[in-house]
Amino acid sequence: MIIAIDGPAGAGKTTIAKLLAKRLGILYLDTGATYRVLTLKALKENIPLDDALALRDTAINLNVRWEEGKIYLDGEDVTDQIRSPNIDKSISLPVSFKEVREAMVEFQRRLVGTNDAVVEGRDTTTVVFPNADYKFYLDASLDERARRRHSEMINKNIRVELEEIKHHIAIRDRADLTRDVGPLKRAPDAILIDTTNLTIEEVIGIILSYIKR
Repeated sequence: MIIAIDGPAGAGKTTIAKLLAKRLGILYLDTGATYRVLTLKALKENIPLDDALALRDTAINLNVRWEEGKIYLDGEDVTDQIRSPNIDKSISLPVSFKEVREAMVEFQRRLVGTNDAVVEGRDTTTVVFPNADYKFYLDASLDERARRRHSEMINKNIRVELEEIKHHIAIRDRADLTRDVGPLKRAPDAILIDTTNLTIEEVIGIILSYIKR
């Protein structure tokens, strides 16, 4: 069983998907995090973010693992590093290349394998797992999404202005919606859930109500 969840940054995908997977006792995969790991790897190794072929080769050879809620790159815990403002402002270019996205989609499918899983990202229902058993599209207002991301940063003692976060999210939205390969869009059969005024438990309850049917 594959439960695929799409939506823009800050809509609640990661939090909801993690808790849903834990509640169902199945695998969890954040496809967006894999692109963040790729971006971090490129920055660490001084790979130009506009070099599609070099990024593709890096994607093919990524050494990543998920373990007890942590993400490891080459054996190093990078869970917090990939959520930094520097990654936020650097990721739009790497994710825009066809060669990179094709390599990453194959990588993501290998990570899931034959397991039951909750998979979330920005093109999970349309590209990565178009035949998923259940599809959901989470959305929220830009202001609310920026507020959530700002709160995350504050909790991690990362000092950044709310307006700066809102600006980067808006840029990412435009890039995601307009890119030629794997653009962010709601699949025709994906269930739309506006999370702006909903609690985490309310969103999970809505999703589970469809799965239990």
